[in-house]
Amino acid sequence: MATALEEARAALATGDVPIGAVVLSPEGEVIGRGRNVREADADPTGHAEVVALREAARTRGEWRLDGCSLVVTLEPCTMCAGALVLARIRTLVFGAYDDKAGAVGSLWDVVRDRRLNHRPEVVAGVCADESAAMLADFFAGHRL
Repeated sequence: MATALEEARAALATGDVPIGAVVLSPEGEVIGRGRNVREADADPTGHAEVVALREAARTRGEWRLDGCSLVVTLEPCTMCAGALVLARIRTLVFGAYDDKAGAVGSLWDVVRDRRLNHRPEVVAGVCADESAAMLADFFAGHRL
Protein backbone atom coordinates (compact mmCIF):
# COMPACT_ATOMS: atom_id res chain seq x y z
CA MET A 1 0.00 0.00 0.00
CA ALA A 2 2.94 2.34 0.58
CA THR A 3 3.73 2.28 -3.15
CA ALA A 4 0.08 2.93 -4.04
CA LEU A 5 0.08 5.91 -1.66
CA GLU A 6 3.22 7.25 -3.40
CA GLU A 7 1.40 7.00 -6.73
CA ALA A 8 -1.58 8.83 -5.23
CA ARG A 9 0.66 11.68 -4.03
CA ALA A 10 2.21 11.91 -7.52
CA ALA A 11 -1.26 12.49 -9.03
CA LEU A 12 -1.42 15.79 -7.18
CA ALA A 13 1.24 17.27 -9.48
CA THR A 14 -1.20 17.15 -12.42
CA GLY A 15 -4.27 18.22 -10.48
CA ASP A 16 -5.70 14.74 -10.54
CA VAL A 17 -7.59 13.19 -7.63
CA PRO A 18 -4.93 11.48 -5.48
CA ILE A 19 -5.64 7.81 -6.05
CA GLY A 20 -2.84 5.33 -6.63
CA ALA A 21 -2.67 1.65 -7.52
CA VAL A 22 -0.15 -1.12 -8.02
CA VAL A 23 -0.39 -4.64 -9.40
CA LEU A 24 1.73 -7.28 -7.71
CA SER A 25 2.81 -10.50 -9.39
CA PRO A 26 2.13 -13.79 -7.58
CA GLU A 27 5.69 -13.46 -6.25
CA GLY A 28 4.95 -10.00 -4.82
CA GLU A 29 6.88 -7.98 -7.43
CA VAL A 30 5.36 -4.68 -8.65
CA ILE A 31 4.51 -5.24 -12.32
CA GLY A 32 2.15 -2.32 -12.81
CA ARG A 33 1.79 1.15 -11.32
CA GLY A 34 -0.93 3.69 -11.83
CA ARG A 35 -2.31 6.98 -10.62
CA ASN A 36 -5.31 8.96 -11.71
CA VAL A 37 -4.51 10.69 -15.01
CA ARG A 38 -7.96 11.86 -16.07
CA GLU A 39 -6.92 15.53 -15.95
CA ALA A 40 -3.37 14.99 -17.18
CA ASP A 41 -4.42 12.89 -20.19
CA ALA A 42 -7.99 14.20 -20.70
CA ASP A 43 -9.04 10.55 -20.44
CA PRO A 44 -12.27 9.54 -18.72
CA THR A 45 -10.86 6.01 -18.27
CA GLY A 46 -7.63 7.31 -16.70
CA HIS A 47 -8.30 5.80 -13.29
CA ALA A 48 -5.36 4.53 -11.24
CA GLU A 49 -6.55 0.93 -11.38
CA VAL A 50 -6.96 0.90 -15.16
CA VAL A 51 -3.54 2.47 -15.65
CA ALA A 52 -1.93 -0.10 -13.34
CA LEU A 53 -3.78 -3.04 -14.95
CA ARG A 54 -2.70 -1.92 -18.43
CA GLU A 55 0.94 -1.66 -17.37
CA ALA A 56 0.82 -5.06 -15.67
CA ALA A 57 -0.69 -6.66 -18.77
CA ARG A 58 2.07 -5.13 -20.92
CA THR A 59 4.69 -6.37 -18.45
CA ARG A 60 3.30 -9.91 -18.55
CA GLY A 61 2.53 -9.82 -22.25
CA GLU A 62 -1.05 -10.96 -21.69
CA TRP A 63 -4.32 -9.56 -20.39
CA ARG A 64 -4.95 -12.36 -17.92
CA LEU A 65 -3.42 -11.39 -14.60
CA ASP A 66 -4.08 -14.72 -12.89
CA GLY A 67 -2.56 -14.90 -9.43
CA CYS A 68 -1.86 -11.15 -9.28
CA SER A 69 -3.06 -8.68 -6.66
CA LEU A 70 -4.30 -5.14 -7.17
CA VAL A 71 -3.61 -2.68 -4.35
CA VAL A 72 -5.42 0.66 -4.55
CA THR A 73 -5.90 3.55 -2.16
CA LEU A 74 -9.66 3.91 -2.73
CA GLU A 75 -12.47 1.43 -3.26
CA PRO A 76 -12.81 0.86 -7.03
CA CYS A 77 -15.69 2.29 -9.03
CA THR A 78 -17.87 0.13 -11.31
CA MET A 79 -15.53 0.53 -14.29
CA CYS A 80 -12.45 -0.42 -12.30
CA ALA A 81 -14.18 -3.24 -10.44
CA GLY A 82 -15.29 -4.67 -13.77
CA ALA A 83 -11.79 -4.33 -15.21
CA LEU A 84 -10.14 -6.16 -12.33
CA VAL A 85 -12.69 -8.97 -12.57
CA LEU A 86 -12.08 -9.27 -16.32
CA ALA A 87 -8.31 -9.27 -15.74
CA ARG A 88 -8.72 -12.23 -13.33
CA ILE A 89 -7.08 -10.44 -10.39
CA ARG A 90 -6.78 -12.91 -7.49
CA THR A 91 -6.80 -10.40 -4.62
CA LEU A 92 -8.02 -6.82 -4.35
CA VAL A 93 -6.63 -4.75 -1.49
CA PHE A 94 -7.99 -1.24 -1.02
CA GLY A 95 -7.76 1.58 1.49
CA ALA A 96 -10.71 3.90 2.02
CA TYR A 97 -14.30 3.13 1.12
CA ASP A 98 -15.96 5.38 -1.47
CA ASP A 99 -19.53 6.14 -0.38
CA LYS A 100 -20.23 8.06 -3.61
CA ALA A 101 -18.99 5.64 -6.28
CA GLY A 102 -17.67 2.49 -4.62
CA ALA A 103 -18.42 -0.83 -6.33
CA VAL A 104 -16.87 -3.21 -3.80
CA GLY A 105 -19.47 -2.93 -1.08
CA SER A 106 -20.42 0.74 -0.74
CA LEU A 107 -22.96 1.32 -3.53
CA TRP A 108 -22.56 -1.91 -5.49
CA ASP A 109 -20.63 -5.11 -5.02
CA VAL A 110 -19.47 -5.95 -8.51
CA VAL A 111 -16.55 -8.15 -7.50
CA ARG A 112 -18.72 -10.50 -5.43
CA ASP A 113 -21.53 -10.85 -7.98
CA ARG A 114 -22.08 -14.60 -8.38
CA ARG A 115 -23.23 -14.11 -11.97
CA LEU A 116 -19.70 -13.21 -13.03
CA ASN A 117 -17.10 -15.79 -14.00
CA HIS A 118 -14.47 -14.60 -11.52
CA ARG A 119 -14.59 -13.24 -7.98
CA PRO A 120 -11.39 -11.97 -6.34
CA GLU A 121 -10.64 -12.09 -2.65
CA VAL A 122 -11.13 -8.63 -1.08
CA VAL A 123 -9.14 -7.05 1.73
CA ALA A 124 -10.57 -3.64 2.66
CA GLY A 125 -9.46 -0.80 4.92
CA VAL A 126 -5.66 -1.06 4.56
CA CYS A 127 -4.21 2.38 5.41
CA ALA A 128 -7.75 3.72 5.07
CA ASP A 129 -7.16 6.74 7.30
CA GLU A 130 -4.14 7.92 5.31
CA SER A 131 -5.94 7.40 2.00
CA ALA A 132 -9.08 9.19 3.19
CA ALA A 133 -7.08 12.10 4.64
CA MET A 134 -5.24 12.66 1.35
CA LEU A 135 -8.55 12.75 -0.52
CA ALA A 136 -10.18 15.04 2.06
CA ASP A 137 -7.25 17.49 1.84
CA PHE A 138 -7.42 17.47 -1.96
CA PHE A 139 -11.16 18.17 -2.10
CA ALA A 140 -10.99 20.77 0.69
CA GLY A 141 -8.54 22.71 -1.47
CA HIS A 142 -10.84 22.52 -4.48
CA ARG A 143 -13.98 23.65 -2.69
CA LEU A 144 -12.74 26.97 -1.34
